[in-house]
Amino acid sequence: MTGRPQLTQAQVLQRIAHALKTKTPLSLVRVGDGENLVLAQQTVWPLDVVLKEPWAVKANEGKKGLRLPNLPLRDAVAESLRKADIVGILPFGDKTIHAPDYLKRPLTERVFRHFRIEPKAVCHACVNRMLATDPMFWKTLAGKRLAIVTRHADSAKRLIEDRFRGLRVTLVYPFGDYSQMEPALKTLTEGRNLYDIALISCGVNAVVLAQRTAEQTGKVALDFGKALHIIAKGRPN
Repeated sequence: MTGRPQLTQAQVLQRIAHALKTKTPLSLVRVGDGENLVLAQQTVWPLDVVLKEPWAVKANEGKKGLRLPNLPLRDAVAESLRKADIVGILPFGDKTIHAPDYLKRPLTERVFRHFRIEPKAVCHACVNRMLATDPMFWKTLAGKRLAIVTRHADSAKRLIEDRFRGLRVTLVYPFGDYSQMEPALKTLTEGRNLYDIALISCGVNAVVLAQRTAEQTGKVALDFGKALHIIAKGRPN
C-alpha cells in the first residue's frame, strides 16, 4: 500500500500538539471494516456481496449512521483518504476490532489499490482508542476549545467537561445519519472561530467530515470513533 513508515501514538500526538500550537490544519481519519465495505461497493466487490455482510445488514437497519448502497459516500471517503494528513489503518492480523480478518487489512489493500490511495502518513487505526486513555492527550488539549460531533453530543459535552479539567466544549452537533453531512460541515465551518479542535464520532461519515472540516476551517479535526464510549464506559461498545 505505502512505503511510508507508520507513526507511533507518540508521534501522532506530537503532530496534534504542533498543529494546535501553530494553528494549522490537521486531519486524522481511520479505516476499519465499515470503511472498507463502503469503499468496496461496486469496485472490488459486487454490490450484492457487500450487502450480505452483517455490517451492511446492520447499516441498513439504521445502526451505522448510513445505509447502503451509497456510492456518493464511497467516492467521498476515497477522496478524503487521499487528502487526509494521517490515515489510521489496521495492521495485518489485527485482533483489536471484532470483525473477520478478510474485512480488515486485506480488504484495505484491495480498495486502496483500486482507488490509488497513497496516504500522506499512516498510523494504527485504533489510535483514537489509545489517545482516549492517554493522559498526555488530554493534557495537550488543556485550555483548548472543543467541538464535539456525535449522536449524543450534549451527553458527550457533559462527560468531557466533567472528566477533564480545563476543557471546554464550545460547539456541539448531534450527528446521527449520513443525511446530516452537509449541515454538520456547514455548522463546523461557520463556527470555526468557536473551537480549536473537533472530535468527530459518527462512523464512516467521520472520515469525510474530519478531513473536510480541517481543510475548510484550518482546524485540527480527528475521527474519534468509539473513543467517547471508552471514556464513558471503559470499553468500545
